[in-house]
Amino acid sequence: MSIFADQNTRLIVQGITGRDGSFHSRQMIDYGTRVVAGVTPGKGGQKFDEKVPIFDTVEQAVRETGANASVIYVPPPFAADAIFEAADAGVEFIVCITEGVPVLDMTRVRPYVADKGARLLGPNCPGLISPGKSKIGIIPGNITMQGPVGLVSRSGTLTYEVVHKLKGAGIGTTTCVGIGGDPINGTSFIDCLAAFENDPETKAIVMIGEIGGTDEQDAARFASANLTKPVVGFIAGQTAPPGRRMGHAGAIISGSAGTAEEKVTTFRENGIAVAQRPVDVVGLIQAALG
Repeated sequence: MSIFADQNTRLIVQGITGRDGSFHSRQMIDYGTRVVAGVTPGKGGQKFDEKVPIFDTVEQAVRETGANASVIYVPPPFAADAIFEAADAGVEFIVCITEGVPVLDMTRVRPYVADKGARLLGPNCPGLISPGKSKIGIIPGNITMQGPVGLVSRSGTLTYEVVHKLKGAGIGTTTCVGIGGDPINGTSFIDCLAAFENDPETKAIVMIGEIGGTDEQDAARFASANLTKPVVGFIAGQTAPPGRRMGHAGAIISGSAGTAEEKVTTFRENGIAVAQRPVDVVGLIQAALG
């Protein structure tokens, strides 16, 4: 199986005619994702690559195609409105790739989407891929293969590296999820851990965190209390100077709670084996799978 998206997912691309939207739409279609519609205001009635219908609004696209998921490639000032529009149209799963969405916008978006009963992944994330079934976002399809490992990460680049290393060792994944590195996002580590626990084909889980905040610590305690499947981890930013923001907007240390050392300690206290380097995840997963 997989989590959040599979071969039955019917996807809308918001911003399908833009540079990023068009490039990644072709990648998703080539992978086999069921891209059933695109949305670009003012271009309704046209077709993308002569096969995907374009609509002016998400509501029209959902009504005409039965879409249940959307991926957003629009500039930061318009991303919140795009998420609101998808949620209002009844889209169940919304993936926002856009980087640089204002935090203030997200304080309004996250509760609104939750009230609508939808799930938001992102913003500032690479999306997800359920190998052989569906790819939503920008994770390259050729670095993944089907297998028994679920992966959740705050870092897109590390997602690619670890998944590629796992594939090189003959270990595939059920779903790889990039939750994004912003301070406020729609889907958490805990959400993904719970979903992987409930997925019968996922036998072990990789959790990739980074400095800043306490999400990783909360997830480690949740895993210890609620999961029956082994979890292995990696924390990026172990050499980051205190008080300096590194990369993602959420990767800033305040006091001791957000340091790599504190996160690694919490992982180990809660039974999560921690890799010192991304490549070391492979050995830990091999041991976890037996």
